[in-house]
Amino acid sequence: MNKYQKHTGDPLSDKTFNFALRIIYLFRQLQEKQKEYVLSKQVLRSGTAPGAMVREAKNAESSKDFAHKHHVAQKETAQTQYWLELLLATNYIELSLYESFHQDSAEIMKILRSSILTTKSRMRQ
Repeated sequence: MNKYQKHTGDPLSDKTFNFALRIIYLFRQLQEKQKEYVLSKQVLRSGTAPGAMVREAKNAESSKDFAHKHHVAQKETAQTQYWLELLLATNYIELSLYESFHQDSAEIMKILRSSILTTKSRMRQ
């Protein structure tokens, strides 16, 4: 475990922050060791965006804004899954690393979906 990993008690914030850290380390590895500069930048951008959107959502102006920011985080997470699939298919990452990232991103997606549904349900009441 990295000393910078977050454990604040907010599972979504922690997971998205720690996921972003792993993505940054992957980005560095892809650029420094494998000289891969295109896909690495894509996965860096999309893989760090969910954490930023979750952080923004904490200061949302309304429930609708909160749900929207989580929806954007969900879309960015799905996009990250795509870039990781491409990295796997082109042999830039190994299957075990891909599976680890995919498991983390699937957990993030599940929490985001639940948050969005709960927020929208409360807005209808």
